[in-house]
Amino acid sequence: MKPKWLFQKLNSYLPSCSSRLSSPLKTLILQNPSSETSNFALNHVDISFLLSLCGREGNLRLGSSLHASIIKSFGFLDGNDPNNLRNVIVVWNSLLSMYSRCGELREATKVFDHMPVKDTISWNSRISGLLNNGDFETGFRVFKQLYESGIYQFDQATLTTVLTACDKPDFCCVSKMIHSLVFLYGYEREITVGNALITSYFRCECCSLARRVFDEMSEKNVVTWTAVVSGLAQGQFYEDSLKLFGKMHGGPVAPNSLTYLSSLTSCSGLQAIREGRQIHGLVLKLGVDYDLCIESTLMDMYSKCGSLEDAWKIFESAEEVDEVSMTVILVGLAQNGFEEESIQVFVKIVKNGVVIDSNMISVILGVFGSDTSLALGKQIHSLIIKRSYGSNYFVNNGLINMYSKCGDLGDSIKIFSMMPQRNSVSWNSMIAAFARHGNGSRALQLYEEMRLEGVQPTDVTFLSLLHACAHVGLVEKGMEFLESMAKDYGISPRMEHYACVVDMMGRAGLLNEAKEFIEELPEKPGVLVWQALLGACSIHGNSEMGKYAANQLFLHAPESPAPYILLANIYSSEGRWTERARTIKKMKDMGVTKETGISWIEIEKEIHRFVVEDRMHPHAKIIYGVLGELFKLMTDEGYVPDRRNAPYGAIDGALENMIPHSVSWSSTFLLLLRKHGSETQHFIEAANSFMRMDAKMAAFC
Repeated sequence: MKPKWLFQKLNSYLPSCSSRLSSPLKTLILQNPSSETSNFALNHVDISFLLSLCGREGNLRLGSSLHASIIKSFGFLDGNDPNNLRNVIVVWNSLLSMYSRCGELREATKVFDHMPVKDTISWNSRISGLLNNGDFETGFRVFKQLYESGIYQFDQATLTTVLTACDKPDFCCVSKMIHSLVFLYGYEREITVGNALITSYFRCECCSLARRVFDEMSEKNVVTWTAVVSGLAQGQFYEDSLKLFGKMHGGPVAPNSLTYLSSLTSCSGLQAIREGRQIHGLVLKLGVDYDLCIESTLMDMYSKCGSLEDAWKIFESAEEVDEVSMTVILVGLAQNGFEEESIQVFVKIVKNGVVIDSNMISVILGVFGSDTSLALGKQIHSLIIKRSYGSNYFVNNGLINMYSKCGDLGDSIKIFSMMPQRNSVSWNSMIAAFARHGNGSRALQLYEEMRLEGVQPTDVTFLSLLHACAHVGLVEKGMEFLESMAKDYGISPRMEHYACVVDMMGRAGLLNEAKEFIEELPEKPGVLVWQALLGACSIHGNSEMGKYAANQLFLHAPESPAPYILLANIYSSEGRWTERARTIKKMKDMGVTKETGISWIEIEKEIHRFVVEDRMHPHAKIIYGVLGELFKLMTDEGYVPDRRNAPYGAIDGALENMIPHSVSWSSTFLLLLRKHGSETQHFIEAANSFMRMDAKMAAFC
């Protein structure tokens, strides 16, 4: 029987981008010419092929049009003819697969329910469509129906389909159930089933079961080895992953690009640069270094191992870069302390007209700190609006952090309030912003709003809450939060949380209680905890406990200048200049150097930085003159410097040796420029007029 359906308007259903779909169609037309010039006929194989292409391309409009034409030609779907039954099933299965791939589960259900005859492929397509579209409950129920039907038999494709969907810890029991069926029905020697089991167990965080499946497999291919190497790396079993990669490399199965990617990930996790260089050499030898994924992973590995120079060489020598590789190099620069360079590279990327994505913007927003230009941050915000990234979670969260770190809490609040939807990171960012600006009560209030919204707090949430409690002196409330972490939410406190509690107690003057808290910790106190206690001792001038905390820090962080400086400041507050001098001398003898403190100020979109005894600034001579006159006026009014904050080099405590703090530099520079602008002549005039200011204003400044 000749089909009586026409394809005269078929091209009208093809989108402009579907050249891949229209080309096979033209081939089929030429292979099946009709006696009439205006129409042509297709057979079952052709129809199945076209439906498969529609499903692959997601072209629902063309696929449903083909379905309508098939219905008109009843012979394609008629299951009453035994001689044509196989062809009919092929068309029905193709329809089912097409609708499932296009996400039309309702239409797929109708097709499945109306099928006159089903086979295992029909059931597999139905199960796969449901699971791939996230309807796990129905998908598992259909699998159960297949198992209990007694008519149809599942095959290895059914098992791998179900296992592929089991990618979360909640599905571990399902993976175990499928594993038992594998043994019951004799599929344990099928490599594809074994590979699916390994992948599923790793994704369900059942690593020991995955290794057991791997060890018991009689035959392994490159997919098997790669699944285990990758699974171990993703589970952060980096050493085991590298060992297995070494064993694979010395065996009969050659690694592929995915295997190399996973092994490089393990090198990143271990910061094992020696092994990373060896794998890099293998990649170069095999000629797969040009692969964009390999290049990005290599850059990430070198960045995390602290060898930014090697990462930059790969980036510069790459014939082609994409959004991922650009994001990786930006992250690498930021993580290795080159925040300014990261921003400069980003600006250069934008100026060169490269299309940036939301991930790149999120990374660069994370670089911003208190010493970064707020004006540049606002420019990036305008870029976000132009690129329509305003609804992106990560971008908005980055904006909240950027504005709060740059001192603009108001804009952080605006971004948060305008977000159509918020995740836990959004709430955490805003709570942290309030805590960062000393508004502890508002941070606690926002936490209550977060709970009312049904958002689960994370360990980061409690870190910000403890920080907020420390600044407002709510010790009891802070201890309630610490207890609530484990009791109500099952979150184990980290060392950062314990350090916040010590800081909270210390600020409130509860130094003995803080010491007792440290002694009762379930784990050995770290550097952060002792540093918090020593900082509290410095605030309250407790030299006895300060010395105890400093000695602990000397053991845990011998290269850190913090214990020396803080202990010296404590001795200064008590007027114990000999002990102060001895502490500073010990610091110098140990070869420990203090990182120079920097103050900065943004004027007319430009960041001006100052350090103690700064002689490099172009207006250094004028600023020194102004500060000198100010100091005279202030001392005439009875001002006495706070010796506790004297630089550690001024061990004799003499006032004439006191060096102006970098904050004095930036404050003076700001007042001069605000009054007379940034031109040199105006600056000199400002200096002269500023020296004539009355003593009370000078003392205030």
